[in-house]
Order: sequence, then C-alpha cells, then structure tokens
Amino acid sequence: MFESWRRVVTGLTLASGLWLGPSGPAAPQEGGRIREIVVLGNQRVEQATIESYLAVRRGEPFSPAALDESLKALFQTGLFEDVRIRREGERLIVEVVENPIINRIAFEGNRALQDSVLEAEVALRPRQIFSRARVQEAVQRILDLYRRGGRFSARVEPKVIELDQNRVDLVFEIDEGPVTKVRGISFIGNEAFSDATLRGAIQTVETAWWRLFTADDTYDPDRLEVDKELLRRFYLARGYAEMQVVSAVAELTPDGREFYITFTVDEGPRYRFGKIDVRSTVPDLPPEQLRAVLTVREGAVYNADEIETSIQRLTERLGALGYAFTRIDPVQRLDREALTADVVFEVSEGPRVYVERIDIRGNVRTLDSVIRREFRLAEGDAFNAALLRRSRQRLINLGFFETVEITTEPGSAPDKTVIKVRVSERSTGELSFGAGFSTVDGPLADVRFRERNLLGRGQEVIANLTISSRRQNAQFSFTEPWFLDRELAAGFDLFRTTTNYQTEANFDEAVAGGTVRGSYALTEDLRHGLRYSLRRTQIQDVDDDASPFIRREEGARWTSAVGQTFTYDRRDQRFLPSEGYVIRIDQEIAGLGGDSRYLRHEGRADWYYSFAPDWVLNLGLSAGYIFGFGGEKVTLTERFFVGGTNFRGFAFAGIGPRDRRTEDALGGNLYYIGTAELRFPLGLPKELRIFGRTFVDAGTLTDIDIDDPQIEDTGDLRASAGFGLSWLSPLGPLSIDFGFAFLKERGDETETFRLSFGTRF
Repeated sequence: MFESWRRVVTGLTLASGLWLGPSGPAAPQEGGRIREIVVLGNQRVEQATIESYLAVRRGEPFSPAALDESLKALFQTGLFEDVRIRREGERLIVEVVENPIINRIAFEGNRALQDSVLEAEVALRPRQIFSRARVQEAVQRILDLYRRGGRFSARVEPKVIELDQNRVDLVFEIDEGPVTKVRGISFIGNEAFSDATLRGAIQTVETAWWRLFTADDTYDPDRLEVDKELLRRFYLARGYAEMQVVSAVAELTPDGREFYITFTVDEGPRYRFGKIDVRSTVPDLPPEQLRAVLTVREGAVYNADEIETSIQRLTERLGALGYAFTRIDPVQRLDREALTADVVFEVSEGPRVYVERIDIRGNVRTLDSVIRREFRLAEGDAFNAALLRRSRQRLINLGFFETVEITTEPGSAPDKTVIKVRVSERSTGELSFGAGFSTVDGPLADVRFRERNLLGRGQEVIANLTISSRRQNAQFSFTEPWFLDRELAAGFDLFRTTTNYQTEANFDEAVAGGTVRGSYALTEDLRHGLRYSLRRTQIQDVDDDASPFIRREEGARWTSAVGQTFTYDRRDQRFLPSEGYVIRIDQEIAGLGGDSRYLRHEGRADWYYSFAPDWVLNLGLSAGYIFGFGGEKVTLTERFFVGGTNFRGFAFAGIGPRDRRTEDALGGNLYYIGTAELRFPLGLPKELRIFGRTFVDAGTLTDIDIDDPQIEDTGDLRASAGFGLSWLSPLGPLSIDFGFAFLKERGDETETFRLSFGTRF
C-alpha cells in the first residue's frame, strides 16, 4: 500500500492488551541537591521543553514526591511512549522514548462508510503524535459509528507500519460485518393493546423482505430510547396517565446478526378528565378569557396530547394579549378511585428572558439568512416558546432539511438565553426522467429539473417537459420566496400546453403564455396572492362532425387576466393531513386588453378529522362560477369541465351541458361538488405507505350562456360512491379508484375504473 515499509508490526491490537507504560524509576534516595539534569533519548522534543514539565529544578533537593509528579506530568503530555527517571549521585537522569509521528492514516475493508466519513470521526491526523491511547479512542469511535448504522458485529484492528525518522503509518483494518437486523419485537404487561398495535406506535420495526428502503429494521440503541418515549406517549394519549415503560431489553443472537427486543410495560388504569380549570396570578388577566381556548373537556378520555395543545394555545393567546413573560404549569390530581384526572392550568408571571443570540449549525449550503428569516423570534426579542415552536415548523416546511433541532442554553446573564439551531441538509435538486400511465392521458413520459434551494438562497426553479398521447406540456418557473428581503414570494411561469379533446368534444386546444405572481402573509395562517397572466388559446383540429358551437370558436384568442387568491391553512401538515382545515378562494378578471371579458370565482374548503390512528375523515366542498361582461360571452376554453379526478365515477367532462346532436361536452359556467372521503389503514406495515379510501361525491355542472334548444342542460344533482387504493411507492405515486355513479342523467359519461401511476428515477 505504501512505498516504503520498514517493518510491519503485527499483533498490535487493542484486544491484545499490549501497553508500553512506564518502567518506573529507581527509588530515589532522600537528601542531597540536584546539580545537573540530563535528558536522554529525545529526538524531536527539546531538553528545555522536557525540563519545563518537571516538578524539580537544579539546586532543589531530591524529593520522591516531586519526581513522581514529574513522571506523571511527562506522561500526560502524550509526547512519550515511555519515561524513566533515576538519580546518579547529584545528577537527575531523565530517559524518554518519544511517541512516533503519524505519517499517514488509511482504512481497509470499509465499504458501507467512506474514508472521508471515518477520517472525520477519528481524532487522529497526519503529523500528529502517535499514542496507543489515541488509537484506542479512534477504534472505539469507529465501532460506535458502525453500531449507529446497525453493524454490531463490526471489528476494527489497528496496524502500525514503522518508518524511518520515528514515523509510522497507521492502518485500520475493518471487518464491517452484516447489518444487525431486528428479528422480533415483543411486549410484556400489555393488556389494553395487542403487540401488533404497539409495534405500530414505535419507530423500530421487525425485519422483512419488503423493507428495502428503510433502516428502521436495524438495531439502534438511540432509536430504542426514542421508542420508549413513543410508547409512553401512545398510552398517555389514550387515557393511561400512570403508564410506565419498565424496561427495554435488546438481546443479540449468538451469531451476532439479529436482535430480539422486549418491552416491559406497566399500563395502569385508564382515566378520564375530571375538573378542568384555569387559575391566573397575572394582574389584570381574568381566567375567563383563557378557558375558551382549552381543548381538554371534562368527561373525555385522558389525553396528554390535548394538555400540550391547550398549553400551546394558551401561550399563543397570552402572547396575542401582550403577555410575553408568562408561565403555564398544568397541575394534575389523579383520583384513583373514581379514575379521573383533574387538571388546573396555572398561569403565573414568568422570568423575563430575552433572546441574546441565535446560533445556527449544520447548514453547509443553505445561507444563514435563509434560516434566520423563518424565525418568529429575533435577537433582542422577549423569549416566547410558542413562537419558537412555530419557527421550527416553518423551517421544517421549507423542505430543505432532514432534521431540525432547536435547543436553548443560558446566555451571558440570567435574563438572557441563546437559541441553538442544528440542521441536517437534504438534497434539494432533482433531475428526473419519468414514465407512467393513466386512464386519462395513457402512456406518458417526462423530463423534469427542479431546484428548491438555488445557490442556498431558498429560490426555486422548475423546468418540465411532459409528453403523452393526450397532452404535451412544457413549463419553466422561477420563485423568489423573499423578494426585496421581505416576506413576499414573487415569481413567474412560462408555459405551452397542447391537449387532445377529440374524445370528449372533437377538438384540440393549444395554450401558450406566461404569468407573473406574488404572495404574502396577512397572518400566520392567512396568505394572499396576486397574479397577472397573458396567454394565447387556440382551438384547432376541429372535427367536421363537431358541434357547431365548437366549430364557431375555432381559431385563436388572447386573454389578459388579473387574479387573486386567499388561502387560510390550519392543517397539521400539508402532505396527508390528519387534522385541521384549509380554505382557498380564487378570483380572476379578464379584460385588460385581449379578446376575453369575464369574471371567475372559485373556492374550495377541506376539513380533516382523525378519530383513530391513521383513520382520517375528509369533508370537502368546491364551487366555481364564471360570467362574461361587456357584451362578451364565456368561451369554450374558459368554462369549467367536471369529471375524472374532481368527480370520481364520471369520465373527464362526463357531466354538464352537451350538444344533443353530437354529444360533445361544452362545459359550464357554474359547478359545485361536495365530497366525503375516509382514509384508513389496510393492516400493512406503515413503511409500505399503502392506505385505502372510500368516498362519496355529489354535485353538478350547469349554466351555459348559449340559448339553443339543442343544448341539453338539466343542472340536476349527480352522485357517485366508491373506494380506492393509494400507494406512495418509492418510484412514484399510484392511485386506483373504483367509482360507481348512482345518480346520473341521460348523456352522462361514467367511468368505473381510474388508474394513475408515475415513476421518477
């Protein structure tokens, strides 16, 4: 491996117990004074440096205690492999064997961890002093690194290659061993919940052949501590206020390849909430103003999560009222006979603490300013725990980081605190080639480039090209989330889309144009957006058998439109929400130039409620209305089309006004759709991310500003019901829906089966 090997010292392993320590000085005699100090064996370390570590000097008497202290001091420097001190008459002889200098450090046998990762972990570097203690520490660090990755049978053997000039090459020979999997997880003491239910409450999972894209089935002692806390929270959220995790034992099989984990729990009885009250010692703050924000209710099953939610809402309410320095303590009293838990939220004056400094660590690419601007606290502000939690949530919502950890430490004074932020960045760039199939577009392929954190500034760039048998789309978008260093998102879109509507209405549509947009926050949950769009829409390739209402619109039209959007979002998370609601209202007016004159209104509201783990009910309502003004009518491409993804059980453009002669869909000016959907688990492992759905959709599409007896438009209510399956696969989302229209009109086109699948690689 190396060019010059003088001698390979084998057998130098930490397990061998080989240690070259002090041989010990000859017992020094009392009396006499030191007339001369002689240093022998030193090559790099100057004699004056060695003498500076001695506890005795020339002219001082010989002292066994001082010489023993000198011996210890020389060893503690780490410069010497061996030290001997002896007396020859009036001379003090100090013999040293210097530790070598490390010339190179190498790793052999490592495949799971790169050299750069191991080099960053060990505390040894070339040109540093070699010592066996440091080598032992480096070996332990490497083993800990492999154990955190689930390799508990890993072995590390250091080898030393001696060179000239008292130099050594250090080689760590590594046997990584297999990944240590978790073969079984069992529970002792659980009566209220089965083993399978409790396994779903923790992060660690049992190994199985389908768990190819997760590391949660490898044993990790740190994760085991997290699992104990998750298990405790699971019980506390379901009424078991005295639950304790007695122990969590991991047993390694004799072959060192698998672990069996056993949790022992003491469930205790199940409690309900008793009396709930708020007491305040803050002047001029009556408790009546605070009771309304509590989420805990008397008589309900005890839930520690609801207590935490109430504390958060109380903190937010107090902050809104101007009380920055308050403290909320939930005082609980358990009645073990009645099995009730009384909770009193005590509000008192808290210490006046201010933010002294915000320290950010772990961001290699993302600029500090991108992180700081998401904080709802600034240096010098009064410390507020609710605002700190909100700041962490905003950082997570960016999608730039794998983990976000925020802690507080005492500052330079009792009334100051330091906020420590540690992030772990994730990849934000994506260059993907896609392929897929859907029942609407047929086979499709796309090329997509996306960067969500351009140059670490938080800017987003998207370039996309999609081609299918039905639709061809090219798009480029750019977004600056903090335009002019203000919380104002600004950007633009350029697009060109060609869509084949021959099946539904015997024409093709080509749209090209651009949009300039901006949005800003009115409150923490309410956002307002503005946009201006200029687009050219062309109706082309109209079939000779098409409706005359379609043939008369063949050609191109320019649309110049201004729009606005209000979004009020109180969901717990944007992707697969389980609690909260979101309301979106959109308006657009066209007529500032161009050929179109219309005013369009659209709105949608969704409410989510989880009544059991992973069981989520979604109630939604959407509606839209468009009308022309200035003597203009709403054209074909400006009307609404309903069916397919927004009304399951009916084909795209399957309902609404039609030409009786050709059965071509003409769209409508008014629609409304209500939906009720239940998302539920299928009993499969969570990491497969497969869940079922059942739904009911009801609504209609009507109102067309063409007065002709050949147009069929009843405006009657349609309804459908069905079930579906969704899989968030590593290769892309897959959705299967079976919808059955049980309330329909003559001429409606139904669609029982709908499949959409896309991959990215």
